[in-house]
Amino acid sequence: MGQLWKIDSAKNIEVLLKDSQGTRLNGPNDLWVDPKGGVYFTDPFYQRPYWQHTASYLSSNNVYYLSPTGVVSTVATGLEQPNGIIGTPNGSLLYVADIDGQMTYSYQIEADGSLSNQKRFVAMGSDGMTLDEQGNVYLTGDGISVFDAKGKKIAHIKIEEPWTANVTFGGPDRDILFITASKAIYQLKMEVRGASQSFK
Repeated sequence: MGQLWKIDSAKNIEVLLKDSQGTRLNGPNDLWVDPKGGVYFTDPFYQRPYWQHTASYLSSNNVYYLSPTGVVSTVATGLEQPNGIIGTPNGSLLYVADIDGQMTYSYQIEADGSLSNQKRFVAMGSDGMTLDEQGNVYLTGDGISVFDAKGKKIAHIKIEEPWTANVTFGGPDRDILFITASKAIYQLKMEVRGASQSFK
């Protein structure tokens, strides 16, 4: 498809984004909605067996921002395969995982939605990612690796699967960690809650 959709609880579909300046996107992968209602998303190219095309339409794999008014802009380039993405609840910092580059970066989010001050957070890529209320970052791959806000590894959650793809907090109190892996979905009761944010 190469599009960004919004599907409500009644299964109504709204196409938020069809392309980037008239060119089909590679394949929007992960996204994060900021406190203003804008959407940051990664756009790597992963060949799907049901696609008729075998090459990407765009020359690079980028990170984009879809503003609340519907304007799309490229906010991060130079990444090999951007995948996992998550932002802090106050909308000041964005984490982006470059899974092929085996690196996760942090960016400062500016008032206009653009990104600045790229920093290497940890030398590890990730498929999906999430944050807890203490600012710890959860990366996937070999189980779940947890890093504090300074990039120090503080925990590892072992999953007896070849690969863990994504992770998020859920449940009535946001203290259940849900993990998607190669063959199953796992849940783990945590002593911390997932990060939360209020929307304008």
